[in-house]
Amino acid sequence: MRAVIQRVSSASCTVEGTVTGSIDTGFMVLLGIEDADTQEDLEWLAQKIAAMRVFGDENGLMNKSLADIDGNILLISQFTLFASTKKGNRPGFTRAARPDHAIPLYESMIRKLSALLNKQIQTGIFGADMKISLINDGPVTVTIDTKNKE
Repeated sequence: MRAVIQRVSSASCTVEGTVTGSIDTGFMVLLGIEDADTQEDLEWLAQKIAAMRVFGDENGLMNKSLADIDGNILLISQFTLFASTKKGNRPGFTRAARPDHAIPLYESMIRKLSALLNKQIQTGIFGADMKISLINDGPVTVTIDTKNKE
C-alpha cells in the first residue's frame, strides 16, 4: 500500500457535482492498493496515519497527532500511485490492485481509521472520477509505502 498524506486546513471531494466528503483541519490521504497488499499492510499503515505527529504544538514544533487536535481524514482511493513510468511516456498501472481485491481493503481502511480515531472518515467514491480540492497546510506532505518502511 502507498499513501500520500497531506496536512490540510480543509479538503473536499466532489463526484458529479455532489460533495461526497469534506473536512476542515486534518489529513487528505490518497491511498493506493496493489495486489500484494494484505490486512497486515493495512493495519500497519492505519496505525502510522492515526499516530503521525505533524501538527504544531504550543512551541510550533510538529508534535501533535490527529487525535491531539481532533482532526479529520478525507480518504481517497488512488490507483495511480502505482503508476509505472519505466517505459515510454504513458504510465502503466499493472501493479494496482483490481477492484475485487482493492475495494475490500479500502473499505477496511475506512473502518480501521474510524475505530482508531473514534470518528467518521470522509471519503470519495472508489473508481469514480473525483474532483479533489484542498488547502495544504505548511505545506506538509508525507509518503508511506508499506513495502518500503522507512
